[in-house]
Amino acid sequence: MELSQRISRVIGQLKGIQKMVEEKRDCGDVLQQVSAVKKAIDALSKEIVVSNICEFLPHKDVEKVSRMIERAINL
Repeated sequence: MELSQRISRVIGQLKGIQKMVEEKRDCGDVLQQVSAVKKAIDALSKEIVVSNICEFLPHKDVEKVSRMIERAINL
């Protein structure tokens, strides 16, 4: 997924959370959406780092580095 699409998705999710809070929705529902946003931000972070680092790597190492970055982000 393209970076701008990921960013737009996170923004949309955050606006959804804002609306849920304004509507005084159930705490569990709101927290579920917050968790989804956290995961989306993690994916965005990974994509940014991978795309930046991989500019300087041989193509054969991209997948390995991508997995290493994902593990580091998930710590």
